[in-house]
Amino acid sequence: MQRKTIPTWKAAFFSSPGPDTPRQAAVLYLKGLCMGAADVVPGVSGGTIALITGIYEKLLAAIKSIDVRAARRLLALDLKDALSGMHARFLVVLLAGIATAIVSIARLMHYLLVHQPVFTWSLFFGLIAASILVVGRKVPQWRAGEGVACAMGVAAAWIIVSLVPVSTPEALWFIFLSGFIAICAMILPGISGAFILLILGKYAFITGALKNPVLPENMLIITVFCAGCVAGILSFSRVLNFLLTRWHNVTMAFLTGLMAGSMKKIWPWKEPLEVMVLRDKVHVLREINVLPQADRDLAVALLLAATGFALVVVLERLSREKQQALPADTSLDNHAR
Repeated sequence: MQRKTIPTWKAAFFSSPGPDTPRQAAVLYLKGLCMGAADVVPGVSGGTIALITGIYEKLLAAIKSIDVRAARRLLALDLKDALSGMHARFLVVLLAGIATAIVSIARLMHYLLVHQPVFTWSLFFGLIAASILVVGRKVPQWRAGEGVACAMGVAAAWIIVSLVPVSTPEALWFIFLSGFIAICAMILPGISGAFILLILGKYAFITGALKNPVLPENMLIITVFCAGCVAGILSFSRVLNFLLTRWHNVTMAFLTGLMAGSMKKIWPWKEPLEVMVLRDKVHVLREINVLPQADRDLAVALLLAATGFALVVVLERLSREKQQALPADTSLDNHAR
C-alpha cells in the first residue's frame, strides 16, 4: 500500500503528536519553562520537573519517536514524512519553553544561588519534598519489589551526589562518553547533568569550548560532545520507556528513590569543605550539611520551604481533579505510529 504523502510543511507539523489547542500549548510551554529553570540549577534535574508536571512518560515517548524509521526518512530527504512521524509539536513547544528559561532565567538563578543560597535552596527543598510524595502516589501498591527499588534509587542518588570530581582524559572518546552520561543524568529525576559533568572533570572543559565555539578545536569538542548527548538521549530514553511499560510500578518507585536520595544535595544549610576555582568561578567539591541557626532567616527559609511544598500539593490536586472531570489526554497516543 502506498504511503500517504504529506502535502505541506504546515500539514506535516500539525499532523504530528502534540498539544491540540493554544491553551494546551501554553501549559506545555510553561512546563518547559520550569524544566529549563531547573536545568540551570546545579543539583536540580529537569527530569524531576517533567515527572512532577506529569509529562515524563510523554517526553520519553516523544524522544522515542525519533527512531530508525525517522532517520531513514531524513536520509532519503523525505523531510515532511519524517516530521509528521515524530512528536514534533510536543518537542518544539517544550524545547521552546526550556530554551526561553535557560536564556532568560539563568542569570537570575545564578544571582539567587550566589547571594541568597539558603532561601533559594529552601524553596527547592520544599518543592522536591512534596514532589517525592506526589510521585510516590503514582505507585498504586507498595510491595517488597517497589520498596527495594526505592531503596536502590535512594542509595544511587546519595552516592552520586557525594562523589568528588576527578581528573579525566581530554580524548574525543571520553568527551563523547561525558555527553552520553550527562544527558542520561538529565533525563533521570533527582540527578543534575551539569553536576555529573563536574564530577567527570569536564564541566569547565565543555563550558570553555562553548564560550568560543568558532575555533576549530572547540567546534570539534562541541560536535563530539553533542553527538554523545544525542546517542545518550535516544538510547537511554528507550530503556526508560521500556522499563515504564514493562515494570511501571517498580520503575516509578526507583525514580521516587532517586528524588529522595538527591535531597542531600538540596539541603539548604551547608558548609564547604573543599572548593576549586575554574575560569574565575568557585565550585564546591565537598561540603557538609549542617543544622540551621535559630534566627529570623530560619523563619523565612521555613516559610519558603512550606510555600514550595504547598505549591506542589495544590497543583497536583488541581491536576488530579481535572483528570477526574475530563477524559484523559491521549493526544500523543492517538498519533502513535
